[in-house]
Amino acid sequence: MKEIRIHARAGQGAITTASLLGYAYFLKGAYAYAFPHFGAARMGAPMNAFVRMDSKPVRVRSQIYKPDYVIIIDQTLMRNFNCFSGLKENGVVILNDKEGASAPKVKAKQKVFVVPGNDIALKTIGKPLGNTALVGSFAAATGELNLDILIEAIKHRFSAKIQEANIEAVKQGFQYIKKG
Repeated sequence: MKEIRIHARAGQGAITTASLLGYAYFLKGAYAYAFPHFGAARMGAPMNAFVRMDSKPVRVRSQIYKPDYVIIIDQTLMRNFNCFSGLKENGVVILNDKEGASAPKVKAKQKVFVVPGNDIALKTIGKPLGNTALVGSFAAATGELNLDILIEAIKHRFSAKIQEANIEAVKQGFQYIKKG
């Protein structure tokens, strides 16, 4: 079983991120379970979303404490929370921050990819909601999903203009890692 923990603030698209990843894994032929966890249910409050995927049905329903992957949509959360807590030895982190920002130090075999997801989203979507760009970056950094599957997941979730904008954000997030 592989597990993803997503750190964000309410309203930044963490639930959408988990849903997109879960559906993409489903399209890949895996069993997936995506779910949120809220503290104070208000806009801007810290929250998590989670994704579990496996080749057999996922029965575990608890939060994820030892993730294989971490996606941090709001880097300011790292000031008050240990977003890297429990990250597995070969874990991968996708961190949304400004281009050129330095990656936090992690253990030897862990990797951190800093991606300007909000900047990509401003260019493609017109709003600083970098979650779909981070989904593309996640796929490129981990090799877990391919771009075609992500585009199908986007098409399933969004329609019309917002669909095309999010497809472009996913592509640019993917390419950002591949170029890097």
